Amino acid sequence: MSVKAQILNDIKAAMKAGNSFERDTLRMINSAFKQIEVDERVELDDARIFAILQSEIKRRNDSATQYKNGGRDDLAQKELGEIEIISRYLPKQLSDDELKAKISELIAQNNLNGIKDLGKLMKLAKDSIGSACDGKRMSEAAKKALS
Repeated sequence: MSVKAQILNDIKAAMKAGNSFERDTLRMINSAFKQIEVDERVELDDARIFAILQSEIKRRNDSATQYKNGGRDDLAQKELGEIEIISRYLPKQLSDDELKAKISELIAQNNLNGIKDLGKLMKLAKDSIGSACDGKRMSEAAKKALS
């Protein structure tokens, strides 16, 4: 079952269970999928869906940070709750040790050295790791490994 189909089934389940928060969160995500499908006239595959989910999580993290800084902990908690729901549909995230090992492996395989190769390493890492790690963590690990 595709991720998109799973989300649609979970919307129905949340409606039956009376869980309006989960239902609304999943509807927002489904709406983002539909918007992209209409705008670009494409059918989304799981890889593209994972990228959209990661960008939605990043957007909510940024909002939660701003709400906390503004003293609105209630809204920050809402954003964090949405992140928790969206994260269920992403592949298992790499631990810090797994990420470090994968980055080191890519550096050794491609003979990269120095911060000047950061762009090459990030491209290779995104292709290799994909949605198993967010871009910010990947970038930090790459910078640390190259320096």
